[in-house]
Amino acid sequence: MPKVGNFALDLPDAQVLIQVSGAFGSRQEEAQRLGRLLRPKASGETAYFYSLVTRESKEEDFAHHRQFF
Repeated sequence: MPKVGNFALDLPDAQVLIQVSGAFGSRQEEAQRLGRLLRPKASGETAYFYSLVTRESKEEDFAHHRQFF
């Protein structure tokens, strides 16, 4: 369901987003999810984005490369 997070969520008050297994999303898709979360909050609070990645896996390589985006 990563497409839901890219296009269909409105997260105006969310403070934390946890991405589980981001190996198959593109850098642009992750940026879309981040953009939805990191919009300015009415409360002025800070939002946090976490990506859970399996150590020593292809998923780790994908996550590392996405960080450069």
